[in-house]
Amino acid sequence: MDASTYLVGIDLGTTNTVLAYAAPGATEVETFAVDQLVAPGEVAAAPLLPSVRYHPAEGELAAGELQLSWQPADPAGIRDAVVGRLARILGAQTPGRLVASAKSWLSHPGVDRTAPILPWGAPDEVPKISPLAASAGYLSYLRAAWNARFPAHPLQDQRIVLTIPASFDEGARALTLEAARLAGLPTLRLLEEPQAALYDCLHRHRAALNQELAGSRLVLVADVGGGTTDFSLVKVELIDGEPALTRIGVGNHLILGGDNMDLALAHLAESRLTESRLGGADGQRLSSVRLAQLTERCRAAKEQLLADDPNAPEQVGVTLLGAGSRLIGASRTAQLTRADVQAIVLDGFFPMNPEQESAQRARAGIVEFGLPYASDPAVTRHLAGFLRQHAHAAREALGLPADDTALPVPLPVPDTLLLNGGVFRGAALARRLAEVLASWRGAPVRVLHNLDPDVAVARGAVAYSLARQGAAPAIESGSARTYYLLLDDKPHDDKLRAVCILPRGAAAGSEVLLSERSFALRLGRPVRFHLVSSVSAAAQAGDLVDLDPPEVVRLPAIATVLRARDKAVRGGSGTSAAATEIPVQLAASLSEVGTLDMHCVAEDGSGQRWRLEFQLRAQDDADPPEGADDAALPPRLDDALSHVDRIFGSRNQQVDAREVRQLRATLEHLLGSRERWETPLLRRLFDALMERAKGRRRSPEHERVWLNLAGWCLRPGFGHPLDAWRIEQLWALFPAGVQYYKDSQVRAEWWTLWRRVAGGLSTEAQLRLLDDFAFNLQAEPSERAKRPVTLVDGSEDDMLRLGASLERIPSAYKAEIGDWMLGQILAIPPAPKPDPKAAATYARYLWALARVGTRQSLHGSAHEVAPPDAAARWLGELLKLDWKRIEPAGFAAAHIARKTGDRSRDIDEPLREQVLQKLGAGGAPANWSAMVREVVELDQASATRMFGDALPPGLKLLR
Repeated sequence: MDASTYLVGIDLGTTNTVLAYAAPGATEVETFAVDQLVAPGEVAAAPLLPSVRYHPAEGELAAGELQLSWQPADPAGIRDAVVGRLARILGAQTPGRLVASAKSWLSHPGVDRTAPILPWGAPDEVPKISPLAASAGYLSYLRAAWNARFPAHPLQDQRIVLTIPASFDEGARALTLEAARLAGLPTLRLLEEPQAALYDCLHRHRAALNQELAGSRLVLVADVGGGTTDFSLVKVELIDGEPALTRIGVGNHLILGGDNMDLALAHLAESRLTESRLGGADGQRLSSVRLAQLTERCRAAKEQLLADDPNAPEQVGVTLLGAGSRLIGASRTAQLTRADVQAIVLDGFFPMNPEQESAQRARAGIVEFGLPYASDPAVTRHLAGFLRQHAHAAREALGLPADDTALPVPLPVPDTLLLNGGVFRGAALARRLAEVLASWRGAPVRVLHNLDPDVAVARGAVAYSLARQGAAPAIESGSARTYYLLLDDKPHDDKLRAVCILPRGAAAGSEVLLSERSFALRLGRPVRFHLVSSVSAAAQAGDLVDLDPPEVVRLPAIATVLRARDKAVRGGSGTSAAATEIPVQLAASLSEVGTLDMHCVAEDGSGQRWRLEFQLRAQDDADPPEGADDAALPPRLDDALSHVDRIFGSRNQQVDAREVRQLRATLEHLLGSRERWETPLLRRLFDALMERAKGRRRSPEHERVWLNLAGWCLRPGFGHPLDAWRIEQLWALFPAGVQYYKDSQVRAEWWTLWRRVAGGLSTEAQLRLLDDFAFNLQAEPSERAKRPVTLVDGSEDDMLRLGASLERIPSAYKAEIGDWMLGQILAIPPAPKPDPKAAATYARYLWALARVGTRQSLHGSAHEVAPPDAAARWLGELLKLDWKRIEPAGFAAAHIARKTGDRSRDIDEPLREQVLQKLGAGGAPANWSAMVREVVELDQASATRMFGDALPPGLKLLR
């Protein structure tokens, strides 16, 4: 980039997006005023672009009311989407059409962040967008606005720094880069937001920095924005009479900010509406979209009540508009007072915490609007835990004595504070945090002046670029956290065994080679690497350590197939694991962009290197493996693979039907009971079967055994390296159906296979299976007579199990299927005691209804569960059954009523109480009631019964 290049900083915030810049050759930073709609047909420029989108209904806004002098491209292709200030205004008036908090969703690994799921909980007719595309949309909007203002200097050609929370993990960082690429900004750097805020402060005081930081030894940057809370510690030293700054600690990711405060006030307002029976129908809780509308109103009320203004009101009315034709007449108002805000926001989120307690850990975090908010809302308790994590480095920076574990050690408290984020526009909150630190420290803290927290991060990103050019003060940083490779993901004595691959503070661009550690790497086979990071643990590269599971953050898995270029190390075509393993060392570095780079480097001096990249789109990486690695592959695997080849391989081998039928027993004799086969072994067997898939057509016995083993070895269709590729290969067999379609057992095994691997199938593939499900269960006899041979017949039991496994089909289809299943259940003739046939029918249909109606699916995204009104309808009918006589009814009800904490999925509380009462009266297992009463994880037995297997890692340590 030449001297005519602008330096640009972009703060892609949860609440607002801001762009700042320095003109070529200039050192002064300016804020870019973004043209945006502020009313229908009215455009104005403002420094803040609200990070919200509104998806209007057809004909809601006339075409002329949305015109800008330039047309931003929408990454999702949604017509007439409104971005910015007008979007926020419209969203407050009409519930269910506002996309907000996309940044929080982008860092939420529990959902598919590339799927169109926003606005969360909105009706089906509202167009949806993914968190990734929404984030890209705000950047694309900025790009179009900039290019219209500076056509000779396109934004994509400037030197751009994009800010992110310091606590973003590698997955969220990579998705942020992907969002920028989708917006047409492929080349940029990432900078942590707390650092950017401090860079802005340093740049503004660069002429008198000595005076500004006189006496400061440790600066705490507390950045509490709309969606996240970020802490960073920066050490200050005097070197040659000039202050030198080094970032020494960052906090873990917290979805905790202004959004949580607004939501807490909305819950209070909702309770007041409900108490007066003016909330939802019959005083019930509001729907998720109505709660979102109320939350937006509470945000505005909070800002009025927290204003540092003698004329600020003592109370503000929060009005919830009616719906449809009753928009005005059904509107209701609840009052929020300054005392409410004091109690909830100030004392609830910023308590004085004189005991310096750390945040309380709960079994499950708060889920609202689908987001996993921090379970403890007290920012000051999270701050105490953060300072405790970094106590050693903080004490050193403050010049305090080293820790003495034999005596209680006071919490080291920074002497200087920089506040950033929109939350601290409320002066009372800013004062409270300074008071908390002063009380902990026993002396006042210096509060650095932040001229404008709303734009400081974007301005600081420009100051960072100036510092890289030597035109502004700089902060020495490097890797914010220590990275580890897990060697055995199953905790031993409550510890995780790991090796450090990149220590905290490692400089960007410098590679760290673990020269004293050697690993066995499988070539030509799928491999999986599981990494964690920690902001508190200190280790050097190559150190073997035992980590506390609560103190680490799991990163997305790295899964790939690595190929050798040198034939000498390829190991031929044998099946031995040793033949495909070579010794390698790991090399890691912090890239110039700000992300973790990893390579495997061959030890033999051949120069071979393999880059390892994170998987970001698959949800199955959220749950790490618990099994052993490939060291646990049975010693007689080669013998087992030889038997597979004998049955399904070359035709030259003479094999009778009895030997084919006994293949499963033979494999179990060699490998142990198949229930104990772990995922690496299962996938090795599947690969061998798939290579010999043609051999299944030799006889009915061949086809039965092949289908049975293939489905067993690939279940549940995801969770291991290259499972998506395996599913693609297997799905290619579906159109042709089975060879021996008249054999009932072949037909049964065919549908069992697809039910077992359904978790790995795309929505399109599951819809194709749904067509066959519907035909086999509902087609008229005349239609059945015309059945093509490729459409395999299926029994009622096979079809029910298949249909219940199709979690990626649209929720409306699940409602239809569930209604049909319920109709079949209610059609069973009532009897004092069901006979065996009726009992079996109840068991089949109720189990299937439980899977279709569950509030928490295995492989589907949360937005794909059956609609809550359908679930309520089904529960209403199930409550009429006798659960003591029909035990599966209680099982089904428990799963359909399972609590998630997300209003867009959960049933109403009165209905929940009815289910709980009936479960208790019927003597149902305690864990059934627990999953209905509170947000809990399924116990291992329940999870295995409902869903399947755990997943193992893919490396073993040699030395």
